[in-house]
Amino acid sequence: MTDSAGEGFIFVTGDNIYGVRSWQYLLEVVNTATGQRRDSGTPSRLCKHALFTRWDRLYRKSGIRLSGSVERQLMYCEAKMAARSYQTVKQQWFRSLQEMGLGTWVKKPPEQEQFLLSD
Repeated sequence: MTDSAGEGFIFVTGDNIYGVRSWQYLLEVVNTATGQRRDSGTPSRLCKHALFTRWDRLYRKSGIRLSGSVERQLMYCEAKMAARSYQTVKQQWFRSLQEMGLGTWVKKPPEQEQFLLSD
Protein backbone atom coordinates (compact mmCIF):
# COMPACT_ATOMS: atom_id res chain seq x y z
CA MET A 1 0.00 0.00 0.00
CA THR A 2 1.37 3.44 -0.84
CA ASP A 3 0.34 6.96 -0.02
CA SER A 4 0.76 10.29 -1.78
CA ALA A 5 3.85 11.14 0.26
CA GLY A 6 5.84 8.43 -1.53
CA GLU A 7 5.83 5.99 1.35
CA GLY A 8 4.88 2.34 1.12
CA PHE A 9 3.52 0.35 4.01
CA ILE A 10 4.48 -3.32 4.12
CA PHE A 11 3.15 -5.80 6.65
CA VAL A 12 5.56 -8.64 7.35
CA THR A 13 5.03 -11.77 9.45
CA GLY A 14 7.32 -14.51 10.64
CA ASP A 15 10.73 -12.95 11.15
CA ASN A 16 13.48 -15.43 11.87
CA ILE A 17 15.65 -13.88 14.57
CA TYR A 18 18.63 -15.89 15.86
CA GLY A 19 17.13 -19.06 14.42
CA VAL A 20 13.84 -18.62 16.31
CA ARG A 21 10.72 -18.00 14.26
CA SER A 22 8.56 -15.23 15.64
CA TRP A 23 5.00 -14.85 14.34
CA GLN A 24 4.43 -11.23 15.15
CA TYR A 25 3.11 -8.72 12.66
CA LEU A 26 5.64 -6.09 11.72
CA LEU A 27 5.15 -2.92 9.74
CA GLU A 28 7.77 -1.45 7.44
CA VAL A 29 7.34 2.10 6.22
CA VAL A 30 9.36 2.33 3.02
CA ASN A 31 10.35 5.36 0.96
CA THR A 32 9.10 4.35 -2.50
CA ALA A 33 11.76 6.42 -4.28
CA THR A 34 14.71 4.70 -2.56
CA GLY A 35 13.24 1.40 -1.31
CA GLN A 36 14.72 2.06 2.11
CA ARG A 37 12.97 1.79 5.44
CA ARG A 38 12.11 5.13 7.00
CA ASP A 39 13.05 4.06 10.53
CA SER A 40 16.52 2.66 9.82
CA GLY A 41 17.50 3.71 6.31
CA THR A 42 18.15 0.05 5.47
CA PRO A 43 16.57 -1.76 2.51
CA SER A 44 13.18 -3.39 2.99
CA ARG A 45 13.17 -7.07 3.95
CA LEU A 46 11.07 -7.59 0.83
CA CYS A 47 13.46 -5.92 -1.63
CA LYS A 48 14.87 -7.99 -4.51
CA HIS A 49 18.27 -8.33 -2.85
CA ALA A 50 16.84 -9.59 0.46
CA LEU A 51 14.52 -12.08 -1.24
CA PHE A 52 17.32 -13.26 -3.55
CA THR A 53 19.58 -13.76 -0.52
CA ARG A 54 16.94 -15.98 1.10
CA TRP A 55 16.37 -17.89 -2.15
CA ASP A 56 20.13 -18.43 -2.57
CA ARG A 57 20.42 -19.81 0.96
CA LEU A 58 17.62 -22.31 0.30
CA TYR A 59 18.99 -23.16 -3.14
CA ARG A 60 22.43 -23.99 -1.72
CA LYS A 61 20.92 -26.14 1.06
CA SER A 62 18.68 -28.07 -1.33
CA GLY A 63 21.48 -29.52 -3.45
CA ILE A 64 19.25 -29.04 -6.51
CA ARG A 65 20.86 -27.35 -9.49
CA LEU A 66 19.02 -25.33 -12.10
CA SER A 67 19.16 -26.88 -15.55
CA GLY A 68 22.03 -25.48 -17.56
CA SER A 69 23.57 -23.68 -14.59
CA VAL A 70 27.28 -23.84 -14.04
CA GLU A 71 29.01 -23.80 -10.69
CA ARG A 72 29.28 -20.06 -10.49
CA GLN A 73 27.21 -17.50 -8.72
CA LEU A 74 24.09 -16.55 -10.65
CA MET A 75 22.90 -13.01 -11.15
CA TYR A 76 19.35 -12.32 -9.97
CA CYS A 77 18.08 -12.11 -13.56
CA GLU A 78 19.77 -15.43 -14.48
CA ALA A 79 18.20 -17.23 -11.52
CA LYS A 80 14.77 -15.90 -12.50
CA MET A 81 15.20 -16.88 -16.15
CA ALA A 82 16.29 -20.41 -15.16
CA ALA A 83 13.18 -20.92 -13.01
CA ARG A 84 10.94 -22.44 -15.68
CA SER A 85 7.78 -22.73 -13.60
CA TYR A 86 8.15 -19.09 -12.53
CA GLN A 87 8.54 -18.01 -16.17
CA THR A 88 5.50 -20.06 -17.24
CA VAL A 89 3.27 -18.56 -14.55
CA LYS A 90 4.58 -15.06 -15.31
CA GLN A 91 3.69 -15.43 -19.00
CA GLN A 92 0.22 -16.72 -18.08
CA TRP A 93 -0.23 -13.68 -15.81
CA PHE A 94 0.76 -11.29 -18.62
CA ARG A 95 -1.66 -13.01 -21.04
CA SER A 96 -4.47 -12.88 -18.48
CA LEU A 97 -3.99 -9.15 -18.00
CA GLN A 98 -4.26 -8.65 -21.76
CA GLU A 99 -7.29 -10.93 -22.15
CA MET A 100 -9.17 -9.15 -19.36
CA GLY A 101 -8.44 -5.76 -20.91
CA LEU A 102 -6.29 -4.64 -17.99
CA GLY A 103 -3.33 -3.55 -20.11
CA THR A 104 0.25 -4.69 -20.06
CA TRP A 105 2.56 -5.26 -17.13
CA VAL A 106 4.98 -2.37 -16.71
CA LYS A 107 8.53 -3.70 -16.86
CA LYS A 108 11.42 -2.14 -15.01
CA PRO A 109 14.78 -1.55 -16.70
CA PRO A 110 16.73 -4.85 -16.97
CA GLU A 111 19.69 -3.27 -15.17
CA GLN A 112 17.71 -3.45 -11.92
CA GLU A 113 17.90 -7.25 -12.02
CA GLN A 114 21.56 -7.57 -13.01
CA PHE A 115 23.23 -8.00 -9.64
CA LEU A 116 25.14 -10.63 -7.72
CA LEU A 117 25.05 -11.35 -4.02
CA SER A 118 28.21 -10.36 -2.21
CA ASP A 119 29.92 -13.25 -0.43
